[in-house]
Amino acid sequence: MRTDEQQGPEIWIRGPVAVPEPGPQEPAHAAATARRYSWVGTHGGAGVSTLAAVYGGHDCGRDWPGPDDPRSVLLVARTHASGLAAVLRALEVFRLGEVPPGLDLDAVVLVADAPGRLPRPLEKQVRLIESLVDVYRVPWVPDWRLGDLSGTPPRETEPLARLTGAATRHK
Repeated sequence: MRTDEQQGPEIWIRGPVAVPEPGPQEPAHAAATARRYSWVGTHGGAGVSTLAAVYGGHDCGRDWPGPDDPRSVLLVARTHASGLAAVLRALEVFRLGEVPPGLDLDAVVLVADAPGRLPRPLEKQVRLIESLVDVYRVPWVPDWRLGDLSGTPPRETEPLARLTGAATRHK
């Protein structure tokens, strides 16, 4: 019998089983490509264009992604009462399957509508949304209000930057 081959159980495999050559292994994630996202606003002024410019991905505005756009959706809303209500309506549309076929809801991105902490009733709405889907929060960024998108994303958004691949683009 040759020493470079092993016999496998004949019930499962017919013939000898070759032993793989030892050598450096490439990590499984090295060959993976970053997932691309479509940013979809649940209401006007949600911040979709800013987020797409800072984190990458396709800016869909308030429309669903088209056939050539990324199928992974990040819903975007401001943290004011009407923005949070709009997110809940959009989540219901996904739940009922009333979105174009092939779309995947990956997460909700909530953009601060003002500096500081959320009032308790709004925080309660956010917790409800977090119980339904992954939520990423983006704090108030004064530079973005002035149109300056050149800096690195805020430290509080590191999980979102990792999700979208922006962490590697901005370092």
